[in-house]
Amino acid sequence: MAVQQDVQWDDECDVLVVGSGGGGVTGAYTAAREGLETLMVEATDRFGGVTSYSGGGGMWFPTNAVLKRNGDEDTIEDALTYYRAVVGDRTPAELQEAFVRAGAPLIDYLEQDDNLKFMELPWPDYFGKAPKASAKGRHIMPVPLKPEKLGTLRDVLRPPLDTDWLGWDLPPQVIGGQALIGRFLLALQQYPNARTRLNCAIDELVMEDGKVVGAIADTGGARTAIKVRRGVIVASGGFERNDEMRAKYGVPGVSRDSMAPPGSQGKAIAAGIAVGADTDLMDQAWWSPGLTHPDGNSSFALWFTGGIFVNQDGERFVNESAAYDRLGRVALDQIADGSLTLPFWMIYDDRDGERPPVQAPNVSIQETEKYVDAGLWKTADTLEELAGKIGVPADRLVAAVERFNGFVENGHDDDFLRGDEPYDRAFSGGELPLTPIAQGPFHAARFGLSDLGTKGGMRTDTVGRVLNTDGEVIRGLYAAGNSMAAPSGYVYPGGGNPIGTSMVFAHLAAKDLAQG
Repeated sequence: MAVQQDVQWDDECDVLVVGSGGGGVTGAYTAAREGLETLMVEATDRFGGVTSYSGGGGMWFPTNAVLKRNGDEDTIEDALTYYRAVVGDRTPAELQEAFVRAGAPLIDYLEQDDNLKFMELPWPDYFGKAPKASAKGRHIMPVPLKPEKLGTLRDVLRPPLDTDWLGWDLPPQVIGGQALIGRFLLALQQYPNARTRLNCAIDELVMEDGKVVGAIADTGGARTAIKVRRGVIVASGGFERNDEMRAKYGVPGVSRDSMAPPGSQGKAIAAGIAVGADTDLMDQAWWSPGLTHPDGNSSFALWFTGGIFVNQDGERFVNESAAYDRLGRVALDQIADGSLTLPFWMIYDDRDGERPPVQAPNVSIQETEKYVDAGLWKTADTLEELAGKIGVPADRLVAAVERFNGFVENGHDDDFLRGDEPYDRAFSGGELPLTPIAQGPFHAARFGLSDLGTKGGMRTDTVGRVLNTDGEVIRGLYAAGNSMAAPSGYVYPGGGNPIGTSMVFAHLAAKDLAQG
């Protein structure tokens, strides 16, 4: 912690926004539109954060105008009932309500700007049996952009995963999270009172008389002091790429398997803690199964059109079509009680060849021989032989496949209820997502555990003001998204919750700052 008289200021603004993902750009846009001199800083050399990697860039905003234009008859009371039912009392009820109620007004606010366009993307809620769950979902996404609309802004927009991680060419359209960030960058250009800066990592906050009055940034080895007249909004993501912080707070897994870019180091969260911020949920993340790739990374994968998952005993242990965070948490619970060790394996037959039936690997599947050579994909003429290759008991693997095939024939998964909820059927055209494993040769693909980011951070009130350990507001300091303790607690209620939460609380923070 620094004090004001020790600092020689290098820059000054009304509002400093830390981070440039969905929350950062929303907070910066709102602050600038409300007339505040705004500086948005990004720790890396590209804007967008983990949001730019999102294939959909979705937002869970019940009863918003986009959904209503498409015939949605949902009510905010039903959405609140659902959210509260799945989150429970792990987080403050008023924080949950603030999130659920604020999404629709935020879209009303944003749609007044022609740069910001959204469309419906039906995506079932992730707890289909909870009260007032929506089979259609409460989910929207940004309208795609043509690259020429962005112009040179595309050069400073973090590219999609396949480009950033595999070196592939940029796609012909700007979609998903990239479209969301790109549209906000375009919108920010309208405001001469808005500035942006890359390679500027905030790692210290400056306080005077109990109020945050500035921040110190690492700008490539140099230290830059930025004075703020109103406040700082921390929306810089979590600490998923920081193995030391993961270990300190007990977050399972390793940074290599996270779906975040390298800037997610948690520096601004640590800076907040240093000035007295209280924290919560610091051992939590947004989880998913991870298909293991030749470079050793197990990355977020979904949309399984076949196969079953088996553990080290050759036994099935989960509903493979469940929402990814629910699936990941089952795996974590079993790891904790000793009944599961990593890796686990997807077992599938040859109806579609050697490639596993994973239709949305997020990081694209590469040449088959790379996985085979790395020992990640195994093939055998019989299940008994396949069991030997992956080191599981042959009799148990055969029994697991036979039992599953019986469920397929009978039309119901008696063990794990695969297909009983709308999300389970989201990728099978509404049909039962059970495919027999009967056509040899048989295959196994290695899986680990991935995450979309940590979800623990600074505790806030309902407008994003950071609270200290006594529950009092730290004046001038706000947090949003994965930099704040998630309102959703231990669960992932529906697609678009991480981005949606970040956008909502950054917007509320900026509006609060604008009110002085």
